[in-house]
Amino acid sequence: MSREIAEQPGALRRLLEEGAPRIRAVAGAIAARRPRFVLLTARGTSDNAALYAKYLLEILHGLPCGLTSMSTTTAYDARPDLTDVLVITVSQSGGSPDLVASTRAARKAGAITLAVTNNPDSALAEAAEHHIDILAGPERALPATKTYTASLLALYLFVEALRGHDGVPAAARLPELAEGILARGGEVRELAGRYRFAERMILTSRGYGYPTVKEAALKLMETSYVPALSYSGADLLHGPLAMVDNVFPVIAVVPDGRGGEALRPVLERLRERGADLVVVGPRKRVAEASAGFVLPTDGVAEEVQPILEILPLQLLAMEVTLARGQDPDAPRSLAKVTETH
Repeated sequence: MSREIAEQPGALRRLLEEGAPRIRAVAGAIAARRPRFVLLTARGTSDNAALYAKYLLEILHGLPCGLTSMSTTTAYDARPDLTDVLVITVSQSGGSPDLVASTRAARKAGAITLAVTNNPDSALAEAAEHHIDILAGPERALPATKTYTASLLALYLFVEALRGHDGVPAAARLPELAEGILARGGEVRELAGRYRFAERMILTSRGYGYPTVKEAALKLMETSYVPALSYSGADLLHGPLAMVDNVFPVIAVVPDGRGGEALRPVLERLRERGADLVVVGPRKRVAEASAGFVLPTDGVAEEVQPILEILPLQLLAMEVTLARGQDPDAPRSLAKVTETH
């Protein structure tokens, strides 16, 4: 896991230099068919990447989106009319049977199908009409790290190209900034000490940061086995805030932009509750919390900040796991390719 976390700047650079032209070509072919709606299909870590794509498509491109419930097709044999609907299936391996089956069914139902995978030879890549290779290289650790950030960048470049823009300039600094963040592992190790004996924790954000906290919670649960609940800041105020007290650890991802502004009332309520609040975000927000990790967000567009936000949280999941005497490379009961139906 440590090695593959460290490979992320290189994977991002490779995608910008080698993958961007192919992504533009795929986006151009799809844009020519003028999709009227988008459905996103994924599981696990890839589902969090798909949620990020939903924010991009609705905010930047104005296309309405939904997240697919695959069982409607695979278990209930539903056959909706998907004419002129773009169905994007995100999968690291491209091997899960339900993803393949739902993509095939969508294509038969008239959808424009796109697979985003780390395996161009996968069954999913074959099932879809179009394919984007995220070029992350072999990922051997069970917790997905570099395939997540590569998926985010690939989806960002695709959405920008779909609306006729070049996303490379806004993303060009990401590899360098990622290197700087990963070089600060000592700071994360200190933070991990706060959670060595945690029995549960909450993660919260809003806007583009919401997929980040969902992914961070997943990483914490699958490696350290700490129950980690992720909420939109708005949803947190609708009830779950009641369980927060002065010993309850809360991690807030605060985007530098509109999402961060929308989260400010939530942070105020958390401080009123006396929460042990750790902030990942710009310096001014970290200074208001119990502790935190400052992200280099100056001049970085809010829509690509999630690619940086998750990096210290990947390190945190690994460090918490090690501090608890467990092996992040061998989570119990998990396999690299999860075959659901």
